[in-house]
Amino acid sequence: MWREMGTRAPPPTRPLGGAAITLWPEHRLLLRRARIPSPATLRTAPAWEPLIGRRGGRSASSPVADWTPGLRAAPGLLGLACCALAQRKRRPAEGALLIGLDGRGGSDEGFGAGGLARAAAVAAADGNGTARRAHGTPRQGRRHLRLIGPGAGAQGARWAAAGAAAAPGEQRVGARRWGLGLGGQRKAGAARLLQRRYLGLPPARRKPPEEAAAGVSVLAEWNWRWSPLSVFPWFGLDIGGTLVKLVYFEPKDITAEEEEEEVESLKSIRKYLTSNVAYGSTGIRDVHLELKDLTLCGRKGNLHFIRFPTHDMPAFIQMGRDKNFSSLHTVFCATGGGAYKFEQDFRTIGDLQLCKLDELDCLVKGILYIDSVGFNGRSQCYYFENPADSEKCQKLPFDLKNPYPLLLVNIGSGVSILAVYSKDNYKRVTGTSLGGGTFFGLCCLLTGCTTFEEALEMASRGDSTKVDKLVRDIYGGDYERFGLPGWAVASSFGNMMSKEKREAVSKEDLARATLITITNNIGSIARMCALNENINQVIFVGNFLRINTIAMRLLAYALDYWSKGQLKALFSEHEGYFGAVGALLELLKIP
Repeated sequence: MWREMGTRAPPPTRPLGGAAITLWPEHRLLLRRARIPSPATLRTAPAWEPLIGRRGGRSASSPVADWTPGLRAAPGLLGLACCALAQRKRRPAEGALLIGLDGRGGSDEGFGAGGLARAAAVAAADGNGTARRAHGTPRQGRRHLRLIGPGAGAQGARWAAAGAAAAPGEQRVGARRWGLGLGGQRKAGAARLLQRRYLGLPPARRKPPEEAAAGVSVLAEWNWRWSPLSVFPWFGLDIGGTLVKLVYFEPKDITAEEEEEEVESLKSIRKYLTSNVAYGSTGIRDVHLELKDLTLCGRKGNLHFIRFPTHDMPAFIQMGRDKNFSSLHTVFCATGGGAYKFEQDFRTIGDLQLCKLDELDCLVKGILYIDSVGFNGRSQCYYFENPADSEKCQKLPFDLKNPYPLLLVNIGSGVSILAVYSKDNYKRVTGTSLGGGTFFGLCCLLTGCTTFEEALEMASRGDSTKVDKLVRDIYGGDYERFGLPGWAVASSFGNMMSKEKREAVSKEDLARATLITITNNIGSIARMCALNENINQVIFVGNFLRINTIAMRLLAYALDYWSKGQLKALFSEHEGYFGAVGALLELLKIP
């Protein structure tokens, strides 16, 4: 989109701060793309103007407006726009900004403005004050884009970022003409020097930035709020012990201008995720759960839900590397134990930093958000009426308009139980190691099944009473004194002490008994927690309940029966994805 500008008359100038800054149409396009509210909010830093527009290793002492006709616009303005592209969500305090460019190769080979824009567009802060590096093509040589300035987050941390050079075929203009000076005289050490001496010390001890002049390409001042829009793509990841859950926001309101400027790696990722329902032999996109026409952070689009086994996580990281994901983001928000387990792989293989989030925080935020937006016009929550009667059982919507207090039972590989009193007030009450992972693991041992779906299918055909010892097997009927019905399980797998009964059971019976054992234990613990916390609404979530109607109906009946109708078991359509949704919401908050 950028062209060499030295052959045409400059457009009218407009005052910005104390200098007259010339805005070419390409500059205005870049500003629009960067979503800077008004160019009039930008101004150059007068004390640093001698450092702006360095050419051929020499400082330009003239005012900003007197730069060479080849540029005619302050690199500070251009740099601010490029920085905004890279860090749209950052809300900085007013302060200094350095864009330092250096590389290997002749200075006349430098970045064109298009290359600079592209480099900034793929840059991202890693939040800890260190610079990251990306590489151009062999023809271009190595290039760096360094963005260094005071941090803008709640902690005011320093930040730095780096991006890649212009793509092959991108219009490039000589560095001398643009005043960006990318030749060998631009030393990377200058940027590090300024970061260490000027930004890394308390205000009283700061030394003037002139010390780092040898490598400074652009110094300017920022004085605006960043747009509250993060750079696409938007992902949230929940890496569990058995399954990885991923949510992806697909923007549907992309303008023609945005689509034209969109980089190929972003197009490739979006096409791959949205045009397939299966990824390899194990990855699945749950199309029936897709949330359509969702407004998120001011953008309209669809929210996709994808899952795959945790043991395939290395392949996922490698795919991200192959699709050059790190050129779009350097930070991936993830929750679950796998966020810690796979952190090193993300860093070394995928060139990505994991922002590790608390899984219970993400779970609560995710479920409250999804319930607030609904399910494509339908209710997110539901319950079962007449759960014990296969013919009369009905799945009915439930309006969770008054969610608090709420007992949240998350059934994954293990089980965690939370008492939620408000969106910001919740606690973990207890948990158990006997969860979905226990059910699947025991089924693999007892039946030889290889998938969770196969285990559930076998359980649906089995008879657990051939495996479990019931109250009536001991008392000949009900134990009326303590109100125990004859059909209640007295001892899970109790009949397997008998050789004759072991020989009579099928694999399906064993799978059914395993499912009943795990579900009964979870229901019993949930009931006791609800009574102790004085909570009547209990919502069960987690991937153990995915396509697991048997367990859901059993939980619904058990809670209703043993509480004499005081407790209601609730379920959710997106049962296993709330942690990933919470991670996505946190991604959009990263300063």
